[in-house]
Amino acid sequence: MEKKIEEDEPWFSDGLKFKCTGCGGCCTGSPGYVFLSNSDLEKLSNHFKLELNQFQQKYTRYVDGQYALLDRPGSEDCIYLQDNKCTVYDARPIQCKTFPWWIHNLRGPKDWEEAASRCEGINHVDAPIIPSLHIETELLTYLDNLLDQNFDS
Repeated sequence: MEKKIEEDEPWFSDGLKFKCTGCGGCCTGSPGYVFLSNSDLEKLSNHFKLELNQFQQKYTRYVDGQYALLDRPGSEDCIYLQDNKCTVYDARPIQCKTFPWWIHNLRGPKDWEEAASRCEGINHVDAPIIPSLHIETELLTYLDNLLDQNFDS
């Protein structure tokens, strides 16, 4: 009898609990960057009805060879966060859309728990279990977006 070879399942194959609470915590506080892919730049410049170079000059900074959103002046908060709400929600960058399904949060249970210490929506008591297929789809979207970022050559 031939033995069936099973593919490795991710550690989160039973899903993970997450519910965005709208606290704005992922958009505030600790230093970090929201790096923009080419599609993010296009989408946001269209949102503001600006030419690409006008958008880049007004809302971005150049960090390590790529564009990143500016912080709100005098803080480390996202420039688009107002009253703990995203003012560009429908056009928000893919990095924002795919949170918390980032590779460094999903390497293992310990990384997920560390992310939970910074995000009240991870493992929230009222959070639904997000199926692993959805998590993997979001992770692949996040990774594809990294490939679309416009690094200097």
